[in-house]
Amino acid sequence: MNRRDFLRTAGIVTAGLTVNAADVRAEKKSAAENKSKDQRPNVLWIVSEDTSPDFACYGEKLVKTPNVDRLASEGAMFTNAFAACPVCSPTRSAFNTGMYQTTIGAHHHRSHRRDGYKLPEPVKHVSDMFRDAGYYTFNSNGLNWKKPGKLDYNFKLDGNAFDGTDWRDRKNGQPFYGQVNLFLTHRKFKRDKDRPIDADDVKLPPYYPDDPLTRRDWADYLESVQVLDGMIGEVLDRLEADGLADNTVVFYFGDHGRAHLRAKQWLYEGGIRVPLVVRWPDKIAPGTVRDDLVSQIDFVPTSLAACGIDTPDYLQGVDFLGNGETDREYIFAARDRCDETTDRIRCVRTKRFKYIRNFYPDRPYTQMNCYKMQAYPALSLLQLWKQQGKLTDAQKPFMADVRPKEELYDLQSDPWEINNLAGDAKYADKLAELRGVLDKWIEETEDKGQTPEDAQTRKYWQNFFEKRYAKIMKNRGLGEDPSPAQRVAWWREKML
Repeated sequence: MNRRDFLRTAGIVTAGLTVNAADVRAEKKSAAENKSKDQRPNVLWIVSEDTSPDFACYGEKLVKTPNVDRLASEGAMFTNAFAACPVCSPTRSAFNTGMYQTTIGAHHHRSHRRDGYKLPEPVKHVSDMFRDAGYYTFNSNGLNWKKPGKLDYNFKLDGNAFDGTDWRDRKNGQPFYGQVNLFLTHRKFKRDKDRPIDADDVKLPPYYPDDPLTRRDWADYLESVQVLDGMIGEVLDRLEADGLADNTVVFYFGDHGRAHLRAKQWLYEGGIRVPLVVRWPDKIAPGTVRDDLVSQIDFVPTSLAACGIDTPDYLQGVDFLGNGETDREYIFAARDRCDETTDRIRCVRTKRFKYIRNFYPDRPYTQMNCYKMQAYPALSLLQLWKQQGKLTDAQKPFMADVRPKEELYDLQSDPWEINNLAGDAKYADKLAELRGVLDKWIEETEDKGQTPEDAQTRKYWQNFFEKRYAKIMKNRGLGEDPSPAQRVAWWREKML
C-alpha cells in the first residue's frame, strides 16, 4: 500500500502541512459567493465534557434522557465515534482544527500556555474557516448566552476565537456556526434530585471495586447525564423557538469519555468512545443508526461540506455525511502528558480489535496524578485493596507496578478490555497487522510525541501539582500525603 492509499484508508487526507493558505482562503470565499447565504444551513455543535455513550438511546437502562433520545430519533446516532485523545485540551485542539493533536504539536495536556505557540501553517481553527465563508461564529458557556464557552486549546490564536456568544447576535439573514459547551458531566457530578438513581442498580465494570462508595460515585455520574440531557433539551427548544431548527445541522457529542478509572486519560473504550448524534432535517433519515468508524477530526470537514464550503486538502478528517458511511478501517488515538504525569500511549482500533502501545511500560497505569488522586474515590479504594491483598484478577493488571508494552483486545468478546491477547500466538497475525498500521500512522502523521517535552516544562507542572495536591489534602484535614485508608474514610463520610 502506498502512502496516499494508507492515509485514505486510515481516514487521513494528508499530514504534510504544505497547502498555500491564500489559495485555501480564495477557494472558500469563492464557494461562499456561489451559494446564496439564505440557503446555507447553520451548524451547531453541542459539546459535553467527560461523557461516554451512557444515554437511554445507547442502551443505558438506568437513565432517563428524553432529549438526546429525541435528537437521535430525528437524526442519526453513531455507535462507533471516537475522541482523538481522552483528555480535554488535546482533543479540543484536534476537533477544532480537523487535525490530530500529535501532528500540530498540541498533544500534551495544557501545554503552550505561556510560550505563544501558534498553529503551523496552513492549519486554522474551525471558526476562522466559517468566518472566512461569511458565517457568524459563537461559543456559549452552557445556557449563559452572555458568557464565552470553554476553549482550552494547546495553541494561541490571533484575536478572538469566536465572534460572540449567542446566535441571536448575528446580522439579519447571516448563517451561523456555533458551539454550546456544557460542563455537567465533569466532576464534581451534578446530582439529579428529581430522578435519583439507586446505587444498588448500577452495573460496574469488572475492573471496578464493587463497593457502596464506587456504586454511589457511578450513580452520581449517571444522574449528571440526566441533568446534562435537560440542558441539551433547553438548547434545542431555543433553536426551535427561534425558527432555526429546520435549517440547522446539530451535532451533539462528548469531548472524550467519562471521568472514571480506565476512562478519562486512558485509551480504553471508556476514555475515547463518545456519544455522537447528528440531526439534519430532510438530509438525514430519522432514526438512522450507523456503526462505521468516525473520529472527532471528521467534524470540521463534515461541517464545512454540509454548508458547501470547500474543505482544505490538509485536513486529516473526512466528511462522514456527504457520501454515506465512511470506508475507514482504523481509528487512532493518543495520550501524552496529563498535568504532572508524563506518559505516551498510542492506539489503533478497528471495529473488532484494539491495539495499544505503552511507551513507558516501566511505569504503572496509576502513576501519581493530582487530579485522579483527589477526584476518583475508586482509585483510593483500589490502592487500599492492593495493600490488603483483596484485588480481583480483573483488577490486578491495572494496579500493577508495571504494564505491558503492547495490549491487544477483541472488543467483540471482551468489551471491557480485560483479556490482553498480545501474548497469545493465535492472534500473532492481528498483532503484527495493527502494530504495522500504528507504526505507519506515527510516521505519516509526523507524530510530535516522538520528541520528548522539554524538562523545564515537565518540572514546572510536577512542582505545581505536587503543591496543589498537598494543599487539597490538608484542606480535607488529611495531612499533605494521606494513606489510602485515610482517603477512603474521607470519601465514605462525604458520599455515603
